[in-house]
Amino acid sequence: MNATPILEPSAAYALWAGSYPAHAHNPVMLAEERAMLGLLPGDLRGQSVVDAGCGSGRYTRHAVERGAARVRGVDLSPEMLERAAAALADTAALASVELGQGDLESLPLPSDEADITLCGLVIGHLRRLEPPLAELRRVTRPGGLILCSDVHPTGHALGWLRDFKHGGQRYAARHTPHLYSHWHAACARLGLLIEHVLEPMLDATDIPEGAHFDRAALDVPVALVFQLRRPS
Repeated sequence: MNATPILEPSAAYALWAGSYPAHAHNPVMLAEERAMLGLLPGDLRGQSVVDAGCGSGRYTRHAVERGAARVRGVDLSPEMLERAAAALADTAALASVELGQGDLESLPLPSDEADITLCGLVIGHLRRLEPPLAELRRVTRPGGLILCSDVHPTGHALGWLRDFKHGGQRYAARHTPHLYSHWHAACARLGLLIEHVLEPMLDATDIPEGAHFDRAALDVPVALVFQLRRPS
């Protein structure tokens, strides 16, 4: 059996974007999203939100639906930004939504831009943890909230891949595991306060009948979710 080719994230998402849904579309994402949304304030009226690594726009939509006045989404992949623009076309009357291309290690945004910064399942695509965290801190106003998630490093240890199919071939996007100790050290150096850490598990009811998956996934956390605060 041939090994799954591991692609750099930009190359992976160029292929994946055409079929990538604008919502949580697998059990891991559903578990991660429940945890993230449980930490996201329910009323964002008047708030400015940054969605860093916005992908197809799922967290941008959640921010708009919770009343955010302005959401700025940034992603490295132009193909995913096209996907997001199409998926978010119906939000134009509800909030100011702006999408732009950019690197998580050098976000094309002013400092102190956001009341809340979101970064869902993106940081594992970067080999280094501290540079993107520094950028998330920079674009968040003093006193503001940062919500980050990543695939749990346990999954990497078990050999799980962030994989997808394109043209009948299975591919995977490169992913680097970042341990909790790495997050703790990086946040300490950057002056970010860790307020909550969640390790959501799969909900067995999210797994489609007859699906082939690693049964160990039901017994281990599948995501790391952080609520961080930039001190005032």
